Amino acid sequence: MPKRSPRKVRPRESNIPKGYDSKWEAKLHKSILKSWEAHSEKVPYIVEHVYNPDFIKIIEGKKILLEAKGRFWDYAEYSKYLWIKKILPEDVELVFIFASPFAPMPRSRPRKDGTKLTHSEWSENNKIRWYSEKTFPEEWK
Repeated sequence: MPKRSPRKVRPRESNIPKGYDSKWEAKLHKSILKSWEAHSEKVPYIVEHVYNPDFIKIIEGKKILLEAKGRFWDYAEYSKYLWIKKILPEDVELVFIFASPFAPMPRSRPRKDGTKLTHSEWSENNKIRWYSEKTFPEEWK
């Protein structure tokens, strides 16, 4: 599998006035937009996506969306599952089957004991059930 190339870091201006995203934005607010409010409100928005689960099965009246995951590659990939979980109705559950549940998460920092957050710990921290091939329930096969 080819290795993903790292994302380029967005260049950041220096000496940006506090409360603005750029020098130009501050300049506009001090000139032609001085009667306008700057950064005074937050507007929530939703980006619609479609999730295609790897496997689906009804178990004890509950629809199980089973995601077979070798590993997570980046924040964007694993954060999407939190958004998916958030919108699922009560009778639908997202469950992972990890190839390597104890592999470290991407970009996880070493803890004081030298260990890193694992895929299984991330899943447990986010209240998402997980299995490995060895722990997969017989009654689900």
